Amino acid sequence: MPLVMCIAAARPNFMKIKPVMDALEARGADVALVHTGQHYDAGMNDVFFRDLGIRPPDHHLGTGSGSHAEQTGRVMAAFEPLVGREKPDAVVVVGDVNSTLACALVGAKAGVVVAHVEAGLRSRNWGMPEEINRVVADRVSDLLFAASPDAVDNLRTEGYHEDQIHLAGNVMIDTLLTNLDRALASDVLARHGLTPGEYGLVTLHRPSNVDDPATLDAILGALAQISASLPLIMPVHPRTAARLDGRSPAGLTLTPPAGYLDFIALQAGARMVLTDSGGIQEETTALGVPCLTLREETERPITITEGTNILVGLDPTRIVETAARVMTDPPAKRCPALWDGKAGDRIADALLAYLGSGTRLRPTQLRPGARV
Repeated sequence: MPLVMCIAAARPNFMKIKPVMDALEARGADVALVHTGQHYDAGMNDVFFRDLGIRPPDHHLGTGSGSHAEQTGRVMAAFEPLVGREKPDAVVVVGDVNSTLACALVGAKAGVVVAHVEAGLRSRNWGMPEEINRVVADRVSDLLFAASPDAVDNLRTEGYHEDQIHLAGNVMIDTLLTNLDRALASDVLARHGLTPGEYGLVTLHRPSNVDDPATLDAILGALAQISASLPLIMPVHPRTAARLDGRSPAGLTLTPPAGYLDFIALQAGARMVLTDSGGIQEETTALGVPCLTLREETERPITITEGTNILVGLDPTRIVETAARVMTDPPAKRCPALWDGKAGDRIADALLAYLGSGTRLRPTQLRPGARV
């Protein structure tokens, strides 16, 4: 059976890689888990391995933090000799963090089959580092596993071969459905004195929202107004904590980062969620919880057209008015097709079939007329 290296790097990756690993191992593949070390503190790393039952990594690169160039370069420098020694048949990367880009590039240059899970997402905002990471990772990958039809359409428009593109469904939802009963058994609401349906959940972490003091203060001001009619709790991302510098924003109950099970429980019990996270847009859609996305664009538009997400932007007045409307008239509960807990199985079947076919479709040239 083939050796498949599955890459985990940061908090969002852990929920995405677990279903793929499980499905590959159930089919007899030799799976090596590689942790790049992009997230390394206990609150953003250890608790997720424990909550999700992820086995210890087979290889830990220990690359740590740094600028985009430093971090990407360190991951490449550490991953390249590992690929040279182990000679995997395939490298599976997920999402859009710096390690995704780095490992995809190393795998492609080493002639290894590269599979990108969560391919085809596009915000079309080139100011987002994640947009650059996901576009380049797609470009060097052999297999592109999309979570939704809009992502498939993006890949087709950009000229990728039909043989590369697979509509697999959403691995994040695999993990959510697998662990939902355990999450709902959490006592996290009681610990924080919360009543289901009578609080709002907030997350903020994107540099575009938290690094500029004026933008952050405007968002916090809007949240303070909302909190007058709905108590708000915010698990604080380390980046946001550094920008707050000890401040306690009005109307917000701040907590340390939550583990996976506790955070799903907080989402499931919330009246609404206000966030700038991509993955939370998907999880709230699966849970049927209204989500207000504090960004000007989203790479997950299906959560708007077939989910519970509303893109509200950053205007404080619009944020407050939309929150008030949602409290009385929440969006309908809808969930996209194939967000059914079986995405990992589809990915494993397609990847192993490709490796067993003996053929190779390295996308060295896009279709004529492709737009890039």
